Amino acid sequence: MKNLALALSIFCISFCNAQNVYLSKVEKTNDNTDKFLYKKAESVTGAEYLGEIEVQGFSNDDAEVFSLIYKKAKEIGANTFSLKPFENIDGTPQPLNPANYRIALYYTPKENLAVQKGRLYVFASSDKDQKININKKDYVLAPRSYLTLDIIPGEIYTVSTKKLLGSTIKVQPKNNEENLYFQASSAKIKSDTSGTGGLNLKSGDIIGLEKSFAEFLSLIYSQNKP
Repeated sequence: MKNLALALSIFCISFCNAQNVYLSKVEKTNDNTDKFLYKKAESVTGAEYLGEIEVQGFSNDDAEVFSLIYKKAKEIGANTFSLKPFENIDGTPQPLNPANYRIALYYTPKENLAVQKGRLYVFASSDKDQKININKKDYVLAPRSYLTLDIIPGEIYTVSTKKLLGSTIKVQPKNNEENLYFQASSAKIKSDTSGTGGLNLKSGDIIGLEKSFAEFLSLIYSQNKP
């Protein structure tokens, strides 16, 4: 009986902590074969609403969450997304709750995509404060937050995690035609080279992020002002 009670207890705990990512609404589908899944800017026009995803339950593994969201989005042919906040009784949007949120899915023609260029993004980990140094200037990033800096073409950017055994990377953008995305973390994160929005360019505890995944993090993380 004790073993049965223990097993039931473990099951209940696992069930309560389980995360569910599902298509909560499908208005229509699109048969495009776009591999990317980018955040839709408010200024974008011509985006076709396809449906919604709801995420229930909290997880520190944001890469796995995004992988599930990506798969659901591609089931209906979405290539862009935006946050769809829950509303208060008075109609005002509620702050994002990382344990329960909704994402609206769209198909946006490539020529209508608003492309933000020339910025350096550095994301913290999901569970602890992160001290970093960028070009000899110190920053402290709270868990699930990020900062951005404008890129100056030709300038060398040195990013360090400020640890005895931490990592340091140097990048020198030749132009400002694209953004650079990194995450500073002491956690060991697996790379995903499938082209579906995973992680790559692993270098100790500073990890280069693929654009789709980075734009998802910018949706669910808070932006720090430098």
